[in-house]
Amino acid sequence: MIETWLPLSAGLFLLIAGGELLVRGAVQAAERLGVSSLVIGLTLVGFGTSMPELVTSVQASLSGFPGIAYGNIVGSNIANILLIAGVSALIFPIVVARAALKRDAAVMLAVAAAFAVLPFALPMSRLVGIAAVALLIGYIWFVIQQERTSADGGAIHDRSAALAEADPGIAPPHGEGGLLLPLIVALVGLVLIVFGGSLLVNGAVAIARSFGVSETVIGLTIVAVGTSMPELVTSVIAALKRHGDVAFGNIVGSNIYNILGIGGATALIAPSNVPQEIVQFDAPVMLGVSLLLVIFAATGLRIGRREGAFLLAGYAAYGWMLWP
Repeated sequence: MIETWLPLSAGLFLLIAGGELLVRGAVQAAERLGVSSLVIGLTLVGFGTSMPELVTSVQASLSGFPGIAYGNIVGSNIANILLIAGVSALIFPIVVARAALKRDAAVMLAVAAAFAVLPFALPMSRLVGIAAVALLIGYIWFVIQQERTSADGGAIHDRSAALAEADPGIAPPHGEGGLLLPLIVALVGLVLIVFGGSLLVNGAVAIARSFGVSETVIGLTIVAVGTSMPELVTSVIAALKRHGDVAFGNIVGSNIYNILGIGGATALIAPSNVPQEIVQFDAPVMLGVSLLLVIFAATGLRIGRREGAFLLAGYAAYGWMLWP
C-alpha cells in the first residue's frame, strides 16, 4: 500500500514546492525587469499558481486518462468554491468587491456554463482549445485595459496581492538585485512541477485501481484538491490577514484560468472527449456551485461564516456521493 501512496504524496509535495518556486522566481524576475504588478498578477502569478493543474491535466490526457485530466479541472473548480471559499469564510467573512462581482464572477459563470454545455455537442478538439485560450487572452487584455483607469482590483490581479501577503519578500523593490537567480529559481520550480505532475498522475491511477475506483473519481477528488493547494494556501492566508476580498478574487480568478487556460491547453495539446460521468454530473455541479457562490456574494457583498459552513457541508456531501 505504501508503494501506491508514495508516488502520489511525492507528486503533491513537488507540485506545491515547484509552484512556490516558480511564482517566486517569476515575480522577482518581472519586478527586476520593471514589469508592473498588475501585469504580474494577471500573467505570472495567475499562471504560476495554476501550473500544477495544467501540467497534471496535460500529462494525464497524453497518458490516456481523460478522466483525471478533466476531473482535475472540474474538481479543482468545485473544491475552490465549496472547500476553499468555505474554509476562508469560516476563518473570516469574505468581503466581495462590487467590480469583481460584476465582471469576474460573471465571466466565471459564463465559462462554467459553456464547459457544462459544450461537451454534449463537441469533443475537446484543438479548435476548441484554441478558442478557449484566445478567450482567456482576450479576458486578460480586457482586464488590463479596464484596470488602468480603475482603482478597483480584479479577480486575477488579487492573486498577486495574496501572494505578497503570504510572503512579503516575494516582490522586492523595483529593480533591486540581479536577474540570474530569480530565473534559476523559476526554472527549478518548473522542473519540480513537471516531475511532480508525472508522479501525481501515476500515483492517482495506481490508487484508483487498487481501490476499484475510477480514474475520474480520483481526478475529481485527490488530484483536484492536491493541485489546488496553492489557491488554498493563498486564500487562507488572505482570510487570516483579514483580506477577504483577495480570497474571493483568488477563487474566481483561479476558476476562470482552470477552464479557459488549463482546459484549453489540454484540448490543444491532447484532444480527447470529456468522460460522460463528468458531462452528466460533475460539470452541472460545478455550474450550480458557481451560481451559488455568486448568489452568496451578491447578498450584502460578503460571504459570512454561515455560508462558509454551508459550502463546506456541500463539499463533504459531494465527496460522499462520488466515493463508492
